[in-house]
Amino acid sequence: MHALEGGFANAPIDAAHAFRAVMNVTARPGVIEAVQGATPPAPLSIAAGVVVLTLCDPETPIFLTPRYDTPAVRDWIAFHTGAPICAPADAAFALGEWDQMPVGEFPLGTSEYPDRSTTLIVELPELSTDGATLRGPGIEHTATLSLPEIETFQSNAQHFPRGLDFLFTCADRLAGLPRTTKVS
Repeated sequence: MHALEGGFANAPIDAAHAFRAVMNVTARPGVIEAVQGATPPAPLSIAAGVVVLTLCDPETPIFLTPRYDTPAVRDWIAFHTGAPICAPADAAFALGEWDQMPVGEFPLGTSEYPDRSTTLIVELPELSTDGATLRGPGIEHTATLSLPEIETFQSNAQHFPRGLDFLFTCADRLAGLPRTTKVS
């Protein structure tokens, strides 16, 4: 695959649909949505590619875990978004597999600027509505979501209003876990 390929075919329409899906899964933790429109290079999933195309730009540095830090992925991100690749401490976004994410190195934002934190785009081998119990804004009673672990998310919620936000991707599916969500 060439870096010039794999972007949105109809950028305004595809980006609008993708943005709505990202906002929906973030506002409603535990909901999984299918997305389409991107064909990124391996090992990126369709959903991860859609998120990158939708949220990243030259002002949003992105950290790539080792498996995802390939010339093909770097070139694709550079051509389609202009987002610079960076170290964890400088990341607005991080992309890769959970076991390679240096979670403790990402910015949590500040009390004055909690939005200056990192959003992690975590590629999972499976994404389902089974698993950890979720409570909080956007959830009527409880919801469930297959998370790679529980402790990190419990600790993250204790930093509120600071903290990390998470988008989970698998194939063409996407789910969100904002810092306001309580996980058990």
